[in-house]
Amino acid sequence: MKVLVIGNGGREHALAWKLAQGERVSQVYVAPGNGGTARDSRLTNIAITDVKALADFAIEQKVSLTVVGPEAYLAAGVVDEFRSRGLRIFGPTKAAAQLESSKAFAKDFMKRHNIPTAAYEVFSDVAAAHAYVDAQGAPIVIKADGLAAGKGVVVAMTLAEAHEAIDWILEDNKLGVVHNEGVARVVIEQFLQGEEASFIVLCDGKNVVSLATSQDHKRLKDGDEGPNTGGMGAYSPAPVVTPNVHAKAMHEIIMPTIQGMARDGIPFTGFLYAGLMIDAQGQPHTVEFNTRMGDPETQPIMMRLKSDLLEVLLHATDGTLDQVELQWDRRVALGVVMAAGGYPLSPRKGDAISGLPADAEDHMVFHAGTAEVDGQLQTSGGRVLCVTALGESVRKAQALAYESLVNIQFEGKQYRQDIGHRAVKR
Repeated sequence: MKVLVIGNGGREHALAWKLAQGERVSQVYVAPGNGGTARDSRLTNIAITDVKALADFAIEQKVSLTVVGPEAYLAAGVVDEFRSRGLRIFGPTKAAAQLESSKAFAKDFMKRHNIPTAAYEVFSDVAAAHAYVDAQGAPIVIKADGLAAGKGVVVAMTLAEAHEAIDWILEDNKLGVVHNEGVARVVIEQFLQGEEASFIVLCDGKNVVSLATSQDHKRLKDGDEGPNTGGMGAYSPAPVVTPNVHAKAMHEIIMPTIQGMARDGIPFTGFLYAGLMIDAQGQPHTVEFNTRMGDPETQPIMMRLKSDLLEVLLHATDGTLDQVELQWDRRVALGVVMAAGGYPLSPRKGDAISGLPADAEDHMVFHAGTAEVDGQLQTSGGRVLCVTALGESVRKAQALAYESLVNIQFEGKQYRQDIGHRAVKR
């Protein structure tokens, strides 16, 4: 069988790497892929990014399954286009992808279906947003209503930060995010106390299978300092997701979401990612939904997955996920993101990368912002690599990941040195 993975990041490298291990897989295409997928003999990069052209390619090459990585393709309706041509594709429709592409849609949906989340209001008027923040006080959370590549959320600890975020997102529209009315909008939310975790499931419209739990590190610097990023590292499993928290998340958040989407006439298929905030009492609240795998969570999750991913996704696209039971490596997987200088606001590009270790059973370097130029691997984006390792404990996985990246060199490289610190403390 031929498989197509759409995207060019670390998430897509990890998905393609895992799919290539499938017994029935003869070819994995990655569109457009990156420097890491270009170097893997089992993967083939194709320089296509247009949705209709991708569907043409899938027909021409008799692709059996397409898997969508990035949210932008989902919001652009790639699943609708492929399905209209009779092609098998795993992901949500454009309408269902609104759970991620519109924060306001998601919050209104959760309110309507009694799914636990923070109190909120939505604003397109700058003065009204400022007045609301003054009335609520800080800390408070300001979110751009739309896709912003993980950079559209400001956790404002002071009123000054909140007002600055409103001006940045709403008045100046620095993120360039507009929504259905053609204007910028912000969602302003109550600040939730607790510990975050990533809870990702596979959905076929009715049935749900949960993936291994994971925890991301959003802030740029050690100790969870600095600006929010797309994610600076992750590990799996997440100890904060106890069996009790897992049961609550499934019963109070995931299943009501799948059932609510079906009742609303927008059945959800694909990866559903619930970002959870778990309070001191073990009660999870939904911070946000993503309608695809997380990045960098995918890298450690795929390292731990022992099941054949192709067979699992064929069940998911057949509506038979109730027949699937996933098998997991009992070890901990931990991934450290190496980012370009200037990330997240103005990342450097075009710097030579050297010192990559050879991949092994217990450690892998997944590429994100890399490209091969005249045989030289170079940086081409903000998050460059995710160095991922397996270990018998968090400490051992952490030690191997950091040992594996020590010789990797590129100008201005930056990475956190404390990925996994919450799990270590536990």
